[in-house]
Amino acid sequence: MSNGKEANAAENSSQMTLKESLDECMEALDLFLNNQFSESLDKLRPRVNESMYHALIYATVLEMQAMMTFQPEDISNAGNTMKSAQEVCQRFRRKSAVLSNKSVGESLTEVQLHAEACYAECQLQRAALTFLQDENMVSFIKGGMKVRNSYLIYKELHTFTKSHSCNKGPCHVHLEGGISFGIGAFNLTLSLFPPRILKVLEFAGFSGDKEYGLSLLHDGATGMNLRSMLCALLVLCYYTFLTVILGTGEGDVTEAEKLLKPFRLRYPRGAIFLFFAGRTEEIKGNIDEAIVLFEDGCKAQQAWKQFHHMCYWELMWCYSYKRDWKMAYFYADLLSKESRWSKAMYVYMKAAYLSMLPIEESRPFGDNEVDLFRQVPTLKQKIAGKSPPTEKFAIRKARRYKARCPIRLPVPVLEMMYMWNGLQYDHQTSGAD
Repeated sequence: MSNGKEANAAENSSQMTLKESLDECMEALDLFLNNQFSESLDKLRPRVNESMYHALIYATVLEMQAMMTFQPEDISNAGNTMKSAQEVCQRFRRKSAVLSNKSVGESLTEVQLHAEACYAECQLQRAALTFLQDENMVSFIKGGMKVRNSYLIYKELHTFTKSHSCNKGPCHVHLEGGISFGIGAFNLTLSLFPPRILKVLEFAGFSGDKEYGLSLLHDGATGMNLRSMLCALLVLCYYTFLTVILGTGEGDVTEAEKLLKPFRLRYPRGAIFLFFAGRTEEIKGNIDEAIVLFEDGCKAQQAWKQFHHMCYWELMWCYSYKRDWKMAYFYADLLSKESRWSKAMYVYMKAAYLSMLPIEESRPFGDNEVDLFRQVPTLKQKIAGKSPPTEKFAIRKARRYKARCPIRLPVPVLEMMYMWNGLQYDHQTSGAD
């Protein structure tokens, strides 16, 4: 860790004040949310070696892109960029920044407090890339250590900023947003773990309070700060995906729509918010409205084709609920050719849709469901050292087709709908069928 003199030198040598840096990063974020992804990166790039916020946001955008492409070179590039961003943040930190020590805490400048929050965020995002990229135990342990270090910094920052010792500078709203994102993300994510694992984590000093996490993330999302988008995306993912897939199948649409409203007013053609608007309509059972929004999300931008894949996945399911097997197959086919996320799942769904067609009906592109099912086990992959449960399920089911005379699956699409907790939408669109 750098000493106090080095941190002050870095602070004084910076060509931009903290406020100027944050203002420019907010402008870059505005471009990003208006689908001007390249322009956003161009605005950030010149100062990534001198401004901790430019470095962090630039690396965050690259990480989001890497997670969508799932290309090893993109993941590696994002990891290296995030490591460089962490080194920039390090230059602004104070040596032995133990915030629980009153004298040390009171002597920290506003820039040094922001450096702590940025450093913690870099650690957290680097850990996410480590889990995504490497499958060996050593990398997994290293990622776990980054997570723990990040959590401890956030925890100390949160306690300190709530104390009377903290002097709130002009950019405090951005610091609070960063802490709300960090503490909120940890609490919400850990609350999803099974109770027995959560008890062990809490014994190790972590906290997994779902309501508290959601409260902090809501505060971060509704404030005008640099992390409001990240806070909003995390809460929207929770309401429209995690509660549906991992829970009862019922997302909190009311809260999601309330959170989306100001973003949709400010960014009416923002692809990210069109996607989540489509997802809320899908959960409500308004499938035709959802299809329009997902298609609009694809039309809104062409720079990040990988974002289209998220829309294709939802369009595939929307047409499944409408019993339009050929259109559903069309999107599964696009995904199998363009996306790297789960080739096994995409090919399985192609085969599943073909098997729902009458035997005498012609197959699109000359594909045969038996041949496709036989390909599925050869396409499995691992994320964080583990195969996704849905992919394992698809592979196990597809093995029935290995025999010369395969035992056909009667309704594979409905089985997978059940796995993804999608039968309620199917029921809403099909009525008494």
